[in-house]
Amino acid sequence: MKNIGLLIVMTLLLCSCREETAMSSIDPENWTIRAAMIKASDSLEYGKSYLSIYSQIYSMSEHKTHNLTAMVSLRNTSDKDTIYLLRATYYDTHGKEVRTYFDTPIYLGPMETTEIIIDEKDVAGGTGSNFIIEWNKPNDSPEPLFEGVMSSIIEQQGLSFTTQSKRIE
Repeated sequence: MKNIGLLIVMTLLLCSCREETAMSSIDPENWTIRAAMIKASDSLEYGKSYLSIYSQIYSMSEHKTHNLTAMVSLRNTSDKDTIYLLRATYYDTHGKEVRTYFDTPIYLGPMETTEIIIDEKDVAGGTGSNFIIEWNKPNDSPEPLFEGVMSSIIEQQGLSFTTQSKRIE
C-alpha cells in the first residue's frame, strides 16, 4: 500500500512540473512575421541608438544583486510612415555581445510598438547591459523611440524604472 501511495505522489509531482520557457521570451516567429524587404533604391535615413538596460541592480552592497525583468520598447513615433529596425544587439556589462534579435530587418507601421523581453532569470547582461539598435526611416519622418522598462516584485515591494535611448549615429 505504501508503494501505491508513493507512486501516486510521484505521478502527481511529475505531472505538475511545467516546462520552462526560453530566456528572453520573445518568440523568433514574432520577428519572422514582421520581416521587411528594403530596396537599395529606397531613400531612407540610417540611424543607430544606444539604450541602457539593467537586468540586475545592486542591493545593499556591491556584493549582492537583485534580478529584474527588462522590457525594451521599440516605438515608431510617426503617424504616417513605416520605419525599419535593422538589428537589435544585446551586450553585457563588459561590452560582449550576448545575442542579436531578428536576423532580417523588421518593420513597424505608423504609431506601432513591439517589445523585447529580458526575463528576470536571464542575468547574462549583468548590471550594465545595453542595446545597440540600428534603424531606417523616411527622411522627413520623426526618429523612433526606444525605452527600457525594468521591474521586479520583491515580497510586497514593487520596483520599476525606465531608461531612454540616445542616438549615437
